[in-house]
Amino acid sequence: MVWPIAEVARMSGVTARTLRHYDEIGLLPPAGIGSNGHRRYGAGELLRLQQILVLRALGLGLPEIGRILAAQVDEVEALRGHHRRLLAERDRIDALAGTVSRTITELEESRKDGGPMTAINRPENLFEGIRPAQYRESLRDFPELAEEIDRHTSTMSKAQIEAGHRERTAQMIRLAELLAAGVPAGADPVQAEIEAQYRALTALRRVCAEEYRAIGRSCVENEQWHAAYESIAPGLAAYQRDAIEAYAANRLS
Repeated sequence: MVWPIAEVARMSGVTARTLRHYDEIGLLPPAGIGSNGHRRYGAGELLRLQQILVLRALGLGLPEIGRILAAQVDEVEALRGHHRRLLAERDRIDALAGTVSRTITELEESRKDGGPMTAINRPENLFEGIRPAQYRESLRDFPELAEEIDRHTSTMSKAQIEAGHRERTAQMIRLAELLAAGVPAGADPVQAEIEAQYRALTALRRVCAEEYRAIGRSCVENEQWHAAYESIAPGLAAYQRDAIEAYAANRLS
């Protein structure tokens, strides 16, 4: 039995655009192409896609995934390896949940004392259980940009990667403070934060207005990204989306 690309996209939650990209880079060729030019996938391709998505969820970049899949011989043994990685990831998620819980408690205590939102007793605790790979994974619907991030981070030290991740988290907290203060998404202080984000992306590759808008929509539509924003402040995901839309409309169009 074979399935068309639209059906595979529906079943897996991966966009057809991403599936086409996986084919173009040789990571997931389809079983065949129909007379209408549409890709079709068999059971073997679905199993390979499952492995790709598992490895992506574990934070691996596409080049590394390609090397792993090319080297594996026995599918059952490969799945056992993926299972071990998933168990390790479960432990990491448990640690991350504990981190968020502690942050909530500290923020609630600081508010009771009349302190600012960012009054954290041990700021290093904000990052326990968090890995920069989560940021790349949140760009799974933008595979070309994700590849550029993979290439860029491969040349960076661990300290540089962690510093970049801390800055992205700090940006989210600053936006949350502006949201709490009632500052409109199109106001200058918010747009200054969005400009910094946009410049960080364009340092890797050109990002047009429409692609940046799509990234903004992903703040709400991408489950992983949405959860990250909402864990900091309710409504922050939509606030980021609206701020990006305003930036794209006023400065990129």
